[in-house]
Amino acid sequence: MSSDELSLDLFQQTSEPEVWTVSQVNRAARLALEGGFRNLWVSGEVGSWTRAGSGHCYFTLKDRTAQLRCVMWRTEAARLPMDPDEGMEVRVQGGLTVYEARGEYQLQVRRLEAAGEEGLWRLAFEKLRTRLDAEGLLAPERKRPIPRFPKAVGVVTSASGAALRDILTVIRRRAPWTRVVLRSARVQGEGAAVEVANALRALDRSGLVDVVIVGRGGGSIEDLWAFNEEPVARAVAESSVPVISAVGHEVDVTISDLVADLRAPTPSAAAEAVVQDGRVLLDGLRVLPARLTRALRSAVERRRDLVARGRRRLEQGVALILEPRRRVVAEGTERLARGIMVLMEARRRRLAAFVDKLEALSPLATLRRGYAVALAEDGRVLRGVRQFREGAPFVLRVADGRVDCQTLATHSDSEDSGE
Repeated sequence: MSSDELSLDLFQQTSEPEVWTVSQVNRAARLALEGGFRNLWVSGEVGSWTRAGSGHCYFTLKDRTAQLRCVMWRTEAARLPMDPDEGMEVRVQGGLTVYEARGEYQLQVRRLEAAGEEGLWRLAFEKLRTRLDAEGLLAPERKRPIPRFPKAVGVVTSASGAALRDILTVIRRRAPWTRVVLRSARVQGEGAAVEVANALRALDRSGLVDVVIVGRGGGSIEDLWAFNEEPVARAVAESSVPVISAVGHEVDVTISDLVADLRAPTPSAAAEAVVQDGRVLLDGLRVLPARLTRALRSAVERRRDLVARGRRRLEQGVALILEPRRRVVAEGTERLARGIMVLMEARRRRLAAFVDKLEALSPLATLRRGYAVALAEDGRVLRGVRQFREGAPFVLRVADGRVDCQTLATHSDSEDSGE
């Protein structure tokens, strides 16, 4: 008799009792439990929570008098926003089964929720938010301004999602000259947070963009959860270019919204925030010449007033500086003039004395006393008789002029004395 043909009623009596193997009993129990308890909601406290390397989670649910072994397979466990703390009140949904190898029955959990209004998702959100806030990653002073006229905008989202289409539509309408660089990533499900973080870092390293929009369209809190995970928050905070977070709808707030430089309520709003409307810019350009002229005129007037005030202050300052020096120069000039007059008078007296001496020694003075000087034609002074030749002309220099003479005869003093 095969185990599939075993009766599910373990207490059914036959005329001839049949002996079952342990495996048969455990299998029958498993079939019975799985058939009768397919979908249970059970509440209790979490105990002995363990996440194995395979990703499966093992724990117990306890109340005051009993406990129930539970298992949550990797696929379902991966959707949890966080591991519940020891002693946390939760409620789980699943079905009973028997682990045949040990004959232990357990609850296979498909869904786990924290008890109360907050829920496990809200608890995980607040836990991460508090930690990041303590590190200063949510501080307003960290927020960087979004460039007004970016040449290239990076986008991290699903290549097939509506968010990308909305962003492209708005940018093409408002600023079609703007380049858009897409780095596609899954935006929900297991591993989505790591993909989004890697895409953000890749765009940042590329150096191709001036600002990045990261986000997705609306969905449930589970759908949006990738943007509430730490890898995405860290990547947003580490970006060297400003990041705009645009996740879900206006009412949805995620961790990436809090860390980003700007939070946009929707992807379309993010696109509007990142580029200026070309029509508005054109209108601004039309009035720019007049505004520029007024601004220049005003600037010139202000500069002229500043120069005039500066000139007046400079003149006053120079006058204050020069007046004492002018008095000093005037006094010095007067002293110098007096000194020069005294010096010149002394020099004049000395010169007069020199003139008197020179006059006394001058040949002209001798001539004025009645003497005369004989000069040859070449201007030599004729000092003796022998220098005169009979019949030769000579000049006699007297006090008031010259007398042309001729030598008739010469007589030496020695001849007169009879020598």
